[in-house]
Amino acid sequence: MTPAARCSAAIEILADIAGRRRPAADALKDWGLAHRFAGSGDRAAIASLVYDALRRRASAAWIMDDDSPRAVLIGSLRLQQGLAAPTIAGLFSGERFAPTPLTAAERERVEIGSLAEAPPAIAGDAPEWVLPSLQAALGEALLPELRALGRRAPLDIRINTLKRSRADALVPLGHLAAEPTPHAPHGLRIPIGADGRGPALHVEPEFLEGWYEIQDEGSQIASLLAGARPGETVVDLCAGGGGKTLALAAEMGNRGRLVATDGDPRRLAPIHERLRRAGAEAEVRTPRTGRARADVLDDLDGTVDRVVVDAPCTGTGTWRRNPDAKWRLRPGSLATRLTEQAAVLDRAGRLVRPGGRITYITCSILPEENDGAIADLLARSGGAFAVVPARSVAETCLPSVVGSVRLTEHGLQMSPALTGTDGFYVATLVRS
Repeated sequence: MTPAARCSAAIEILADIAGRRRPAADALKDWGLAHRFAGSGDRAAIASLVYDALRRRASAAWIMDDDSPRAVLIGSLRLQQGLAAPTIAGLFSGERFAPTPLTAAERERVEIGSLAEAPPAIAGDAPEWVLPSLQAALGEALLPELRALGRRAPLDIRINTLKRSRADALVPLGHLAAEPTPHAPHGLRIPIGADGRGPALHVEPEFLEGWYEIQDEGSQIASLLAGARPGETVVDLCAGGGGKTLALAAEMGNRGRLVATDGDPRRLAPIHERLRRAGAEAEVRTPRTGRARADVLDDLDGTVDRVVVDAPCTGTGTWRRNPDAKWRLRPGSLATRLTEQAAVLDRAGRLVRPGGRITYITCSILPEENDGAIADLLARSGGAFAVVPARSVAETCLPSVVGSVRLTEHGLQMSPALTGTDGFYVATLVRS
């Protein structure tokens, strides 16, 4: 497919996403199934165009004075890829499979459209209703942070120290041109191309042999801040596919007791193969569904040294990777997540022994889900828990990150603008 034909396809997919209010991944998959002539390179390039347009949906519509899928794509080519009007006009030529030519009005908007007078929600490409919360959390850093969340995310891997050290892995992985991550001691950052694509890491021999996992540096840092030690009993309460479980197993050196579970048994499906490949040892407890559902952790109540709560959240810190999610986010979704967060924190509180710790993690930058959730637990617990100062936790677990994170009332916040990571929040509580 020509670059112009890819633009036509991207417009078609953006129209499907807008018309049916569906996730971008689903729309892209359906388009690929209906257009099997498109090769993997074409599909990847089209996906990059779609995701870039979604990242800049509000600002692209502003400079084009039009929020149609075609206008949003044109605006994103200008804002996200920095293409000049003649280059965009060359893609929109009206020739075979190309979009129809730019109108005089479209060309003028491409040339003179500006964000100089745009309000923060437009300039930062964020839903209007989250701005008050983000303003309270970020202050003067609001717009730089939102703009950073609109850029493409890097591609990071975590070296599995159960099999290799980062130093030992660098030479065999030299063909990936990887560089050490700025903060995480076991991380490597893989260059991505101009189209946002990286290498197919999941088919590399080293991946199949368990040398590494694909994991954002922020998630790696959050796992390290849990402070898991060999010989402890640790529960990963919201384990999902197992990314943090694997990191915890490596930090514990497979010594101790590591238990992984999740409220949704379907999310646990990939964890077994990932544990096998990594050579990591963890006890996976899958809850039953239906009326016979029972608590699979009740035998551990009051005995656990550390509980890691990678809580369900709105995912506002991952907008770089999931730009369509921010446009589907609604206030009701936040309310649901707050209820779920309270439930998992209360369950963690029953698991942890006196003197034991809870590490609460979200991939959110909304204060309601972060400091707010911790404050609510403190109020509910009647003095049963106390916050461990985040600076102290970081200085103990990962001193190099202290100067790069935003310290909040109860925890610490990572973000694309500060740490170059997704927007992870981490707080630590100790049971009295």
